[in-house]
Amino acid sequence: MELKIARSEHDTKPKKIDLKKITEMVEKTNSLILYFDRENSHKDLLALQDHFEGEGKSFYMREVRFGLSANEYMYEVHIL
Repeated sequence: MELKIARSEHDTKPKKIDLKKITEMVEKTNSLILYFDRENSHKDLLALQDHFEGEGKSFYMREVRFGLSANEYMYEVHIL
């Protein structure tokens, strides 16, 4: 599974990260906060949640709005 990391500039394309890399990051630090782009499907993020909760980790996700437009948001994910 590949997910798109939140873009740092409004007019750039988001970078991709795979499940293996996220898992390595979580194992290294035991807790992680990631920001995902709005182009990710909610279904993929729920699959990510199921993966980490299956490993006994706590998973918290919320939508962060940073503008007035309906499409100006990103997903904030905490994995503990």
